[in-house]
Amino acid sequence: MNERCYLVYALAPAGINAGRANELFNEYIGDLERGLAVYHDHFIGRHGGIAVFEVTTEEQKAKLDDPGPLEAWAITSYPLTYSRTAVGFVAQAEFTLRAYRDVKLAELIENEEPHKRRWWNRPGNQGA
Repeated sequence: MNERCYLVYALAPAGINAGRANELFNEYIGDLERGLAVYHDHFIGRHGGIAVFEVTTEEQKAKLDDPGPLEAWAITSYPLTYSRTAVGFVAQAEFTLRAYRDVKLAELIENEEPHKRRWWNRPGNQGA
């Protein structure tokens, strides 16, 4: 199998609150058998989330569709065209910024103001 990144889109069933949905989705992405978790985020309003995994084996690919803790959730996964590896995923994000908005990621980072809701630029979280 060739390595490739997959986007996983998961929606919680009705009746699960946001906190529990986030816990379950974090448990799903934390399973090492699903490959390398490259990116994830949670939804506001409609509970669930998206994740990107770098997958290098057939077993990892099959595990993406195994709901594990997300039983009764709607889960779909899609192979990505250009993001073949974790590095490729990051490179694709940087390419999109440059090609479609003429913006460099380094410039965005440099110009962003610290804010209490932005965990990525709080003091002590540089490696988070």
